[in-house]
Amino acid sequence: MTGQRKLFQVTGLPVFQNKMFQDQEAAIACPKGGMALVQDTGTGLIYNASFDAGLLKYDTDYQNEQACSEVFKRHLDDVRMIIQRHFAKKSLLEVGCGKGFFLEYLRQSGYEITGIDPAYEGDSPHVVKAGFEEGLGITGDGIILRHVLEHIPEPVEFLASILEANGGKGKIYIEVPCFDWICQRRAWFDIFYEHVNYFRLADFHGMFGTVYESGHIFGGQYLYIVADMATLRAPVSGPGDTFAFPADFLSGIDSMAVIARHKRNAVWGGASKGVIFSLYMQRAGVDIDCIIDINPAKQNKFVAATGLKISSPEEGLAMLQSGDNIFVMNSNYLHEITTLSNNQFNYIQVDHHEF
Repeated sequence: MTGQRKLFQVTGLPVFQNKMFQDQEAAIACPKGGMALVQDTGTGLIYNASFDAGLLKYDTDYQNEQACSEVFKRHLDDVRMIIQRHFAKKSLLEVGCGKGFFLEYLRQSGYEITGIDPAYEGDSPHVVKAGFEEGLGITGDGIILRHVLEHIPEPVEFLASILEANGGKGKIYIEVPCFDWICQRRAWFDIFYEHVNYFRLADFHGMFGTVYESGHIFGGQYLYIVADMATLRAPVSGPGDTFAFPADFLSGIDSMAVIARHKRNAVWGGASKGVIFSLYMQRAGVDIDCIIDINPAKQNKFVAATGLKISSPEEGLAMLQSGDNIFVMNSNYLHEITTLSNNQFNYIQVDHHEF
């Protein structure tokens, strides 16, 4: 008999962080959901027990492409190196390929790769707009699953369906956010409704009997694993696997609010972290004057819950004066941000504090 251990609870999160809105009213009135983070006592897996997949509908207003940044392109280089070590001269399938940037990146590197995603909007002949299932008649020597599994309820069952659709064999590369990093950094801005699952490296070692390589990338924010799909199994929680969620997880909100009060404030990063950070700051009574993002697809749109407008770097920086606050949502981009803004502001790395 398995049960759930409660870890963390918060209400009123936008169900989508990366959905852009054309007007402020629609952004503020966006659908919202609750987060009841629990650990399953049988499997050890951590997930949102309040998650309702019916609230999420992905469409063309969903913008999560990070490849505008040179920093993120370097991360993709690191991923490609891992893939080269394990998938040389193999046919690949990318399940949940999104807008297809990484797929094209691998194709340019010489890989034979097909993308599968029912929400794909482009016109690449190498992407199948469908869910991955056995009747599709497509298989690969290797499966790429990047930033998909955290969105899927019942992740072990989902992996089993991929294994079945791929003929019961193949290697898999999985990449997801790292829950240990989120907790160590007290990264309250990294808990999203869209992410139903929160993984640790040990979870994947419990899921697969044969693991070829695993580790952390992107400054520790993501974890990855290369495993033999045929060795997939349901993880079993051991006696020492009671996750200790930090009691002071939200403590950074007050310190950020103190820095922000009575100052002009910009948030750099109009993706998930920036959306949630701005929401918590608003709840703490702090004004965020603008959100800056280098992705043209996001600019002049409005973000969920707060209704803040996203500005280009040129437009956003024109609103600020030397010495104003720029809250840097991801320290990986600090150098890129200070360079773009001529290093003349007060830069706060919100994810840099480790307890």
